[in-house]
Parts: sequence; C-alpha cells; structure tokens
Amino acid sequence: MLSVPRLRLLSELHHRGTIASVAQALSYTPSAVSQQLAQLERESAVPLLERVGRGVTLTPAAVALVEHAEAVFARLELAESELTAAQAEIRGTLRVASFQSVVLALLPGTVQLLRDRHPHLEVDVTQREVAAAYDGLRSSVFDLIVGEEYPDEAAAVHPGIDRVELLSDPICLVLPAHGPYSAVPRTLADLAHTPWALDPVTAPTGAWARAVCRRAGFEPIVRFDSPDPLVHAHLVRSGLAAAFMPALLAPEHLDGLQIIGLPGEPHRILYTAARSGRAARGDVAAFRSALADAIAAQSPPGAPWSHSLGPR
Repeated sequence: MLSVPRLRLLSELHHRGTIASVAQALSYTPSAVSQQLAQLERESAVPLLERVGRGVTLTPAAVALVEHAEAVFARLELAESELTAAQAEIRGTLRVASFQSVVLALLPGTVQLLRDRHPHLEVDVTQREVAAAYDGLRSSVFDLIVGEEYPDEAAAVHPGIDRVELLSDPICLVLPAHGPYSAVPRTLADLAHTPWALDPVTAPTGAWARAVCRRAGFEPIVRFDSPDPLVHAHLVRSGLAAAFMPALLAPEHLDGLQIIGLPGEPHRILYTAARSGRAARGDVAAFRSALADAIAAQSPPGAPWSHSLGPR
C-alpha cells in the first residue's frame, strides 16, 4: 500500500517544482523530503524522479501517480466531512488564511460569533495575500481562505475548490480633510500632481490602482509604497497623500478622511474558498455563516461617501 503522506509530498513537488520549496511550505528539511520521496519510489517499484541539472523533475509515471493521489486526497476529505457531520457539536481547529482589510474589519466579529455559537471550535487565522493563501489551501496548510478579486483581474481557475462570494465592496478615493491635497477634484485627472500612497506594483491591488490613474491620463506620483491599508490611511490623514481604499474599512478606520466615489463605481469581490472535499464540513459552514452575519452587521446602508468624481 502506497503511503498517503508520501504521495502528498510527490503532489507538492509536482506543483511547486523544487524539493526546497516543498520543504519550506510543509516545514520539513529538504533531506527529509528527499528521503520520503526515495521511499515512495521504492514502494512504487518504478522511477518517479529524474535528475535535471541540480534539481529533479517527475517522470510520466509520477505525473500519472499524482493524478490518482489527488483523487485519493479529495475522497478522504469527503469521508472526513461525512464523519464530522455525524458529530453532535462542531469542535476542533479551523485554519483560515485572510488578507489585512478583512482581518481588520470582519474577523473580530466573525470569531466572536463563532465563540458564542460553537464554543468548542477554535479558529487559527493567518494573514496571507490571495496567491499565497491559495497555495496553502491546496497544500492543506489552510482549511479555508478569504480572498479578494479586483476589477479587471482575471479570475484564476482552481480545480477542486469550492468558492462562495461574500460581498461586492466599493473602492473609493480618500483625501486628507485639510492641507494642500484636500481640495475635492472634479475628475481623477485633477490629481495628476498629487502624491499617492499605493500598494506595490507587484500586487494585484497596486497594479489596478496604477491602471486606474493611467486610464485617467496620468502616471501616479507614488511617494509611499506599502501593502498596509492602515499605513495608507495614516498618511492620508496626515495630509501627505491620496489613496484608494475599500469601503469596508470606512466605519472604523477611515475616520477623518474625505471618502469620494470613483467613476464607474468599481468594486472588489470578497469570497471564501475551501477544498471541495472539505466544503461540506460543519466547521467550514459555521465560519462562512458567521462571516456572512458579521458582514451584515458591519456594512452601513448606502455608499460611505458624500462626493463622486465625474468621468474624464
């Protein structure tokens, strides 16, 4: 009988490409990964790995074995879901990955609701950006992730993933309440000479922000490059920059800023994702229900801004 843990290492190597990256992701040493894969190769009695330069690649037999292994993983998760459904109460530990604005705005209320409803369920939350969160979800490091999708961003296809949309969250312009950058512009192009606080260009959010400015006819002057929305808000509040922010942060974290609607009313989509075999588990369903209720309690009626920019 082939070892399921060793099959998982082979699957990880297929997706990640190097033994070092598998070891880092799963908290093994590279030598331990190599030893386990060598043992799997002996168990299977066929070559699974080929040396290529200083690395390894999977043989055709290994790739075929990975396909069978991933079907086994999915089936085992379905079996676990059925077993947990028979339990009288939801218990255990749910491992969740989310990104910062959701952690700030929604996670406290969600976790409190879960404590009230399911006192024997523990929730471990790790802050990760979406790409890294999906990577951990596929590797079973996380049971569920909260993700976001920005306008113009092509939705990635993730086979074997159950995705549930949560919220369409408006994206707005924020300006200082006082100082040289506080004048409300007629159009976004009027901010061509204003300094900006934006996410890094390598992040989908940062790429989107720069594309919005370019479509308005200017290259933004990015004086502050940071992935932290609270840093953006602090810099705007200090009168040093303009920024784009999700409206979800408005009730508690954008106080003292001018919040202005953008042309076309762009939105980001928030969603949860779980492996299909685990989506029916009670802990996943309980988290999704509590998160939806936290959103309903948090979201104020109507748009959070008093002005909207006109088109170019």
